[in-house]
Amino acid sequence: MQVSAQARVLLIGQAPGTKAHLSGRPFTDASGDRLRAWLAITPEIFYDPTKLCILPMGLCYPGRLPKGGDCPPRPLCAPLWHSRFLALMPRIELVLLVGSYAIKHYLGPGLMTDHVRRGRAGKFWPLPHPSWRTGHWERQNPWFTHATLPALRAELCRLTAQ
Repeated sequence: MQVSAQARVLLIGQAPGTKAHLSGRPFTDASGDRLRAWLAITPEIFYDPTKLCILPMGLCYPGRLPKGGDCPPRPLCAPLWHSRFLALMPRIELVLLVGSYAIKHYLGPGLMTDHVRRGRAGKFWPLPHPSWRTGHWERQNPWFTHATLPALRAELCRLTAQ
C-alpha cells in the first residue's frame, strides 16, 4: 500500500498478486503496466505517494486458487481497515476503484461493465481489473478506450500536477 496526507488520488485495487507480494510493491507486474498505460502516467508518478495513494481491498496476499489465479481478497480486510486509512488521506478527490471487488464494496452490486460504463460516481471512478483477460473485454467495449480513458486521463493530469 501507499498512503500520504498530500495525495489527491487514491487507487483501490484487489489485493497484492504473486509478483507484487514478492516484490513488496503494488502493481509490479503486467497488470500494473496495463493500468499505468490506461492512466497514461509514469511509474514515477504512480509510485509517488504524494501524487497517488494505493490501498488494496485485501491487505495481504490471499494465496492461489487450486486451478490457478489468485484467491479473492479476504472479506474482513476492507471493512476493518479502509476507514482507518482513509482518515489519513484527507485531500483525496478521486478514488479509482480497480476491479469488481473494489467496485462492489464501494458502489454496490451490479455488473462491472455497467458500473464502468456509467463512469464517475461522485469521487469514485470504477475501472476493470487490468489483467491480461481484460484485452478481450476492451475489444468488446470500445467506448472504454475512446471515451472513458481520455476523460480519466484529463482528470488525473489535473489532480497529479501539484
